[in-house]
Amino acid sequence: MSHPADTPSIPLAPEVLRNVTLPDGRRADIHLADGRVTALVDQPDKADRPDTGRGLDSGRRSTAGPGSIDLGGALVLPALVDGHAHLDKTLLGAPWQPHPTSATLREHIANERALRAVAGVPVADRATALAHRMVSLGTGHVRSHVDIDPDVRLDGLHALVEVREKFRDRLGIQIVAFPQSGVVTAPGVADLLDAALSEGADLIGGLDPAGFDEDVDGQLDIVFGLAERHGAGIDIHLHDGGVTGTRQLRHIAERTAALGLGGTVTVSHAYALGEVDATELDRTATALASAGVAIMTNGPRHSMPPVLRLRDHGVRVFAGSDNIRDTWWPYGTADMLERATVIGLQGDLMTDPELRHAASMITDEAAAALGLTGYGLAPGCRADLVVIAARGVPEAVAAHPRRLLVLHGGRVVGPAPETDFPEFPALSVPGDDAPAPQGER
Repeated sequence: MSHPADTPSIPLAPEVLRNVTLPDGRRADIHLADGRVTALVDQPDKADRPDTGRGLDSGRRSTAGPGSIDLGGALVLPALVDGHAHLDKTLLGAPWQPHPTSATLREHIANERALRAVAGVPVADRATALAHRMVSLGTGHVRSHVDIDPDVRLDGLHALVEVREKFRDRLGIQIVAFPQSGVVTAPGVADLLDAALSEGADLIGGLDPAGFDEDVDGQLDIVFGLAERHGAGIDIHLHDGGVTGTRQLRHIAERTAALGLGGTVTVSHAYALGEVDATELDRTATALASAGVAIMTNGPRHSMPPVLRLRDHGVRVFAGSDNIRDTWWPYGTADMLERATVIGLQGDLMTDPELRHAASMITDEAAAALGLTGYGLAPGCRADLVVIAARGVPEAVAAHPRRLLVLHGGRVVGPAPETDFPEFPALSVPGDDAPAPQGER
């Protein structure tokens, strides 16, 4: 890829990001040192000045003195957060696979087992390909579930622990030990989950206590017992719909409150919240908010939790990508701004305040749900940042903008021209003279 001779190289650890738009619309310079934000210096007069043709308008990132980058008014957000992914399941890095049809959850699981036996590309390699893509699109932190079952045992976990270490300076990875084949009905899985929490998993997962294991108390006894024993968080997949699902949500809330685990428990998907009447919804939302149980949604499928109504009840709702090009779903780009768009469309989030809320689901709300410390865009926060070719947060959610720069711990990690950053060849971004790779913007 060629670059104009007058395009200066970008400092790997910039001291100042000049002339940026903050999430609240202010123009400012962001000062960085030792991997953290040290100051935000307002430039109130910049809003009335035309840009110089650098940065956002031209798609070029220009330096403005040693150690600084002039970004031409581009938007800066704290790093995007993917609250729910499956790094071990992706088929990125492997040849395209036709999507298998299935009518039930058990058929999905059987199809996945059959394909992973012949995928031909190791889990670590496929997870690495997806992690690279996440970084290039501005994701700084991800919670990934990893299958723990009688077939794969802890192999997938060990692969993701390897990937987590490989990406430690570019991407924070939380790992959930996920019983994809059930807990009570899968012999030996409870012991495997226990071992997983001792060998690198950060959280314990669960799967449809009623619909899959057909033993709500049995599964929750194991999941909450392991969480308490290991001091781990909980993230339970719940696909069960209607009042069957909301009843389980209240069971989870009751256990969370009884054990004082508020703020450490998430229920992923919770489709039932989008399927019940207002009375049942409000009753369940009140229980979730009181106990401090968060809800993760990726948007699509047959129903989605009502984001704004849950927010008004005090329930934390955040976003994740879920499956990215695997046997469960042929779709997925790893772009969390695109995920906010999808959630906004499905949830009818149209006004600027609602678009800002959609953005919070992939930034502040997700970071809080994941328990991230030092996250944000204020002095003292980690310099995990993404620079976006947009003039404000609503535009960033609605317009599918490019990522101009990604920082992790104050260091530039993507997107980067290969000529400037030879150590990041997988993160290169095409210029106007080159087509985008398949599946990328």
